Amino acid sequence: MITDAEAGNETSNKGEIVDVFQRFESEVRSYCRNWPTVFKTARGSHIYNEDGRKFLDFFAGAGSLNYGHNHPKLKAALLDYLAADSIVQSLDMYTSSKRTFIEAIQEVILEPRGLDYKIQFTGPTGTNAVEAALKLARKYTRRETIVSFTNAFHGMSLGSLAVTGNSMKRSGAGVPLGNVATMPYDNYLDGRSPDFLLFERMLDDSGSGLDLPAAVIVETVQGEGGLHPASAQWMRGLADVCKRHDMLLIVDDIQMGCGRTGPFFSFEQAGITPDIVCLSKSLSGYGLPLSLALLRPELDVWEPGEHNGTFRGSNPAFVTATAALDFWTGDGLEKDTTRKGEQVQQALNRIAAAHSDVVAEVRGRGMAWGLAFEESTLAPAVCEAAFERGLLMETSGPESEVAKLLPALTITDTELTEGLEILTESVSAALAKHPA
Repeated sequence: MITDAEAGNETSNKGEIVDVFQRFESEVRSYCRNWPTVFKTARGSHIYNEDGRKFLDFFAGAGSLNYGHNHPKLKAALLDYLAADSIVQSLDMYTSSKRTFIEAIQEVILEPRGLDYKIQFTGPTGTNAVEAALKLARKYTRRETIVSFTNAFHGMSLGSLAVTGNSMKRSGAGVPLGNVATMPYDNYLDGRSPDFLLFERMLDDSGSGLDLPAAVIVETVQGEGGLHPASAQWMRGLADVCKRHDMLLIVDDIQMGCGRTGPFFSFEQAGITPDIVCLSKSLSGYGLPLSLALLRPELDVWEPGEHNGTFRGSNPAFVTATAALDFWTGDGLEKDTTRKGEQVQQALNRIAAAHSDVVAEVRGRGMAWGLAFEESTLAPAVCEAAFERGLLMETSGPESEVAKLLPALTITDTELTEGLEILTESVSAALAKHPA
């Protein structure tokens, strides 16, 4: 573990380390500003900089590395595929790697869960899957309004940004973001109002100004919004509202899917079946770009080419995604994720109890957790202290008031314990520098 003196020396060299990036890369860069070092290699739950310093990764590519960095089984499949001069770029042509992935996800994921979905391969990122879902919902219902929720995050392109709550991110659009209505997320009003009271009242009142929506889009756990989990009861209630009012239910499972909350899909706990599901991030299993939308067959009303793009499914990503599905042939990973999540929750609860004057709440589910602070400057200070001690974490929430933990699902017990110990030290160090 690095000492405070060594951390100070590294920070003093920050200008030299990042000079090229500061001179030539756009000011829009973000994560790198908090980690002033140049990373070079990675394996499992560790990432190494150019000097060989090791960092324990509780960031996991913002949830795109659920199986860690360069998992050997996935890497071997990818290298074998590339070494054989196999197809890399194919737009939406038929390829053997696509067929193998489609067959595997049907057999391993969809059929055992009784889910009947068509698969639409969208552009390479999560926001592309959301854009496709919103566009299809509007086309199918012939309605314009989409309902989203307070503190939601669904992406940075214009359609997905319109259903995102964060005002700073929305302000970057440069144009009005319309055709959206925002409703309170679970417990947004601290239990002072029954679930969906406002929403249903507005749906039933012809004078409310709310046109009948095409769809509702929701995250079961709001990752970027501050690690707010929706209860199973709330999710079932939302599904019921959608059914009774003939609205489509879209679940954005981009960050919380692929096992992040325990089950492969984060909505399984609630026992609901969304009309459309958006997947990306850890879908490829290797950090390669891959996104898709799962949709009920009757919703597939697209005309050929009506929604397209050059990178609608990367063949190398199909290969690693297929290999990653082997993690889901039993329930071992789900049980392990739940067990490790309980360990994280217990550690955060101990931190919260020790610093009850500054910690507002512990939030999360599975292996997605957040430590929410009363003062918004403390979460960035904790993450800075963690970086100095060799642990990578990010913040989330509208004011970056939450220190966010997204360890790989495959992290070892020893690594997880080590990271939680570093976090505990980092909270104390941050409070020493920034006393309440």
